[in-house]
Amino acid sequence: MFESITNSLEAVLGKFRGKGRLTEGNIKDGLHEVRLALLEADVNYKVVKNFIKQVTERSVGEEVIKSVAPGQQVVKIVHDELIKLMGESDTSIPFKEGGQTVVMLVGLQGSGKTTTAGKLARLMLSKGKKPLLAAADIQRPAAVEQLKTLGRQLDIQVYFEKDLPPIKICSEAIKYAKENGHDVVILDTAGRLHIDNELMLELREIKDTLTPDQIYFVCDAMTGQDAVNSAREFDEQLGFDGVILSKLDGDTRGGAALSIRAVTGKPIKFVGIGEKLDRLEEFHPDRMASRILGMGDVVSLVERAQQAIDFEEAQNLSRKIQSDTLSLEDFLMQLQQIKKMGPIKEIMGMIPGLGNKMDGLNFDEKQLEKVEAIIKSMTIQERLIPDMINGSRRQRVAKGSGTTVQDVNQLLKQFKSMKKLMKHFKGNEKGLKKKGMFPGGMPFGKGMIR
Repeated sequence: MFESITNSLEAVLGKFRGKGRLTEGNIKDGLHEVRLALLEADVNYKVVKNFIKQVTERSVGEEVIKSVAPGQQVVKIVHDELIKLMGESDTSIPFKEGGQTVVMLVGLQGSGKTTTAGKLARLMLSKGKKPLLAAADIQRPAAVEQLKTLGRQLDIQVYFEKDLPPIKICSEAIKYAKENGHDVVILDTAGRLHIDNELMLELREIKDTLTPDQIYFVCDAMTGQDAVNSAREFDEQLGFDGVILSKLDGDTRGGAALSIRAVTGKPIKFVGIGEKLDRLEEFHPDRMASRILGMGDVVSLVERAQQAIDFEEAQNLSRKIQSDTLSLEDFLMQLQQIKKMGPIKEIMGMIPGLGNKMDGLNFDEKQLEKVEAIIKSMTIQERLIPDMINGSRRQRVAKGSGTTVQDVNQLLKQFKSMKKLMKHFKGNEKGLKKKGMFPGGMPFGKGMIR
């Protein structure tokens, strides 16, 4: 995400870092380029103007110009102001004690509202809640069926009554939730291709009659300033408590994320970063600012690892690496856990200093699927003892996985090379530790593997 703005800002801020001495003149010249980069990223003009003003005022002071590393100081100021621009982190959902917490989702048609309803329900489920989805979007064909499909995937109930108006569906859903022990009700309301009076009257009726505890505006991050303009109008006519940015993984510019808080004054609560139902993350401005400036996001990376990787299995894997007994079965398990963390390119982008070095590199996720298919086509015995896979077995594995014998050969060769490398690394571990080159452990799951 945000590739274009990240590349532009890294290029500009790199010039600051390269200067041994900064003057008021070259600071203003550099910030002019920052201004252009933000405008190209579709950030709101007034937001850019105010942002550059704040950064300039802080950057041209004596404290920066006369500091030991003035370039780094300017980068820090830009980072701090980006965090201010996106607002303080506010991912809280005020749940009712002993009652039903009603969350109402609003937004334009095509913003990803129904999918977001499913993602939010899954998030509630992970927090120990028992959510109920209410299908109140009767305007868009197939919206109800889409929500029902999501409900089946998540094993979450979806409330819908045919021939009832949206306000009645929502009120009956809350009543049903009370009677059946659901403590959270998520209302998936109707959208339009553009804001109109009919839509707003329908939403205001639901809001005024049912007084939902939270109203979230769902907007497509890829629409840039259009998303910001829609958010402003929804807030003026309806009012909402927070924003959920959908499709952030497809947004290379970042205009919506950088503008929407400043324009509406409402916090970004969550961001959708993929199509799968587990791809809804809490929004943290400090982490996002680091990603935008190419500094990575180690905290989010570790959190994803904790969620996706089983700590006991990771410890067991570490022991097998130490004893040189790693098998293809272990490799398959590790591969499946890494896939749960998200796309490889996205994971690599969270590693500090690596994001800007991946331009032009294509990470073909299908290659991982191919490797997984090959290993799954082997018997358990073959996975445990790869050396037993002779020519005829390789032909069988290739046929069973829909690949070629060459693909099977390549995987076995690479696995053998990887084991040799691990063995060599293990042999040099003590020497590396003495030289201070070996970190002693890597973050994995809930602790450290040593």
